[in-house]
Amino acid sequence: MQSLPEDPSQPISEDDRDRAVQRLQVAYAEGHIPHEEMDGHIHQVLTVTTHGELVAAMASLPAEKPGTTSRIAAAAGRIRRRGAWLVPRVLKVESAFGKVRLDLSRAVIEHAEIDIELQLGTGSARITVPRGAIVDIEGLHSAWKEPHFAPRRHSRPGALRIRISGTMGYGRLKIRHARR
Repeated sequence: MQSLPEDPSQPISEDDRDRAVQRLQVAYAEGHIPHEEMDGHIHQVLTVTTHGELVAAMASLPAEKPGTTSRIAAAAGRIRRRGAWLVPRVLKVESAFGKVRLDLSRAVIEHAEIDIELQLGTGSARITVPRGAIVDIEGLHSAWKEPHFAPRRHSRPGALRIRISGTMGYGRLKIRHARR
C-alpha cells in the first residue's frame, strides 16, 4: 500500500482498497492475524472511505516489508508465474533461451510500484498486468522487434505502476491488461 498522502481526508480508490485486502490476506496467511479477527479487519477495510481511516484500519498489522528484489533465471526452458504468487518490489527475470510468462492479474502485489527487469536472449515474453495498472516500458531495449503494448487511455489516481526495463535479444514482448 502506498504511503499516506498529505491530506488524510482524501478519498481512497478501489485499488487502495484492493491492496489493503491483499495485505490483510498475506498477514493472515503468515499468522499475524488470528482467524477470529480476520472478518472484522476485512469489514473495516471495506467500509472506510478516506486514506486516514484506511491507515487507522491497517495500524495493527506489522510494518510492511521493505522493498525486496527477487531473481528468476533459466538458461533454457520456460519461466512461468501465475495465480496467487507474491510479487516483489523488484523482479529480475533472466533467460537465455525460452519463453517467459508472467501473469500479475491474480498475484499478491504489496507495493504501489513494481519494477520488472528483463534480460532475455532468444524467446518471447508475455506479461499480463492487472486491469487498472499503468505500465512504463521506456527503459526496455529490444534488438529485434518492438514490444506489443496498447496503453490504457484512462488511469485512476493511485493505480499500480509497473516499470519494465532491460534488454531483449531475438523475441517479442507482449503486454496486456487483464480483462477482470
